[in-house]
Amino acid sequence: MLQNDSPIRRARGRPQIRSDEETRHLLVEAAAQEFKANGYAGTCMGIVAQKAGISTKTLYRLVPTKAELFTTVIADRIGQFMLNVDEEKLSGLGLNEALERILVAFGDLTLNEETIALNRLVIGECERFPEIATVFYESAILRVSVAMKDWLTRQSRSGLLRIEDPAAATSMLRGMMIMDFQRAAMLGQRHAPDAEEIAARAKACAQIFLDGCRA
Repeated sequence: MLQNDSPIRRARGRPQIRSDEETRHLLVEAAAQEFKANGYAGTCMGIVAQKAGISTKTLYRLVPTKAELFTTVIADRIGQFMLNVDEEKLSGLGLNEALERILVAFGDLTLNEETIALNRLVIGECERFPEIATVFYESAILRVSVAMKDWLTRQSRSGLLRIEDPAAATSMLRGMMIMDFQRAAMLGQRHAPDAEEIAARAKACAQIFLDGCRA
């Protein structure tokens, strides 16, 4: 039997070019790893570009500064939370189920190792780089709080819950859900909770909160 030893013919023309959206995704993942490993000051834009497999020219075209790169990493993490707590997705759920879904999404966002590392980074470097504290507070903490507060406000207006101050109730709910886990993990006293722990915590917090606020 004769074997065909001729080389495989390659397609002619330029290789397929990634879209800017795909390239930004690679940048976000590479930047998140670098920020986690080296902090804000120690992160080098050139290294981020190298790890993302792109040129520095492309990096600076898409993300001109390190501050903007940090903002992009934060926005990417918050974006998934916002999708999970979208009003349309929650509207068909019962009160307990909807609140549990919000709290699980909140726990997944705040209690994973990357977010805990970002918290450490911001606390450790905010005096030298106050802009990263502002970005983290406005783009992450405040945006998440507003989304949770808006849901509580809608339930209160519909007559399902009895809440005089949705902003204060949101603060209490956030603390009840993550404070102990987050503080212990940030201090290196325990590992980040897994999905099962987060789900159990969300169920318990939702029950306690609703028992106190249900109309």
